[in-house]
Amino acid sequence: YTDFNMNAIEIKNLTKIYVKKRLIRSKKFLAVDNLNLEIVQGEVFGILGPNGSGKTTTIKLLLGLLFPTRGDCFVFGEKVPSLLAASKIGYLPEIPYLYKYLTAREILHLYGSVSHINDQILEKRIEEVLELVKLRAEKDTRLGEFSKGMLQRVGVAQALLHKPKLLILDEPFSGLDPIGLKDMREIILQLNAEGDTIFFSSHIISDAEKICDRVAIIYKGRLLRIINVKEIEHGKLEDIFISEINKADAGK
Repeated sequence: YTDFNMNAIEIKNLTKIYVKKRLIRSKKFLAVDNLNLEIVQGEVFGILGPNGSGKTTTIKLLLGLLFPTRGDCFVFGEKVPSLLAASKIGYLPEIPYLYKYLTAREILHLYGSVSHINDQILEKRIEEVLELVKLRAEKDTRLGEFSKGMLQRVGVAQALLHKPKLLILDEPFSGLDPIGLKDMREIILQLNAEGDTIFFSSHIISDAEKICDRVAIIYKGRLLRIINVKEIEHGKLEDIFISEINKADAGK
């Protein structure tokens, strides 16, 4: 049961400080700085920032893979980390680790088994997700023969096996050619049309602008601005992004 008035994600006063221990004095690095975000159910939300701005750390905190120094994350009202919160999330890391000697169907069967999905249900679900990511014809092809874009789509397929309500993607457009980019955008929009909430990180502004309802600009761990994409002129997001980064650098 899901309360549709509840936010898909709530991030409250989230802070992560890394400490590098040295012989004489430890060095602290502020990766996420008092971040507050609310993601509405059913939206496509992107966090944009240059490399090293805290996007991946934010995602790992949201997944419960890292513990915050301060603050909290909630997924559909469940505090992270918890098994219930994790069960509602599908996750695609920036570089999905896939065994290249397996076929697409075999790798999905492996992930489904690890997730304790019943075999009979799993076989049907594998066919469904391969159809969704447009890889059904290649299901018995070894992953070593796949392009980067095809491997990304296998990664999305594994994230969808357990029918999550929330899909979290870390840099899903990174390293893709134009065809791969188009395929990934179409998959995200199709999943969103079916009711899934999509939360992803990116530094590729043009692709985020094409599919997002809202975006957050993050820099040096801080939230600079949240933008409703429909309220800005098409093609202006990059200018806004650069302006916000420049203002932050100037200390304004």
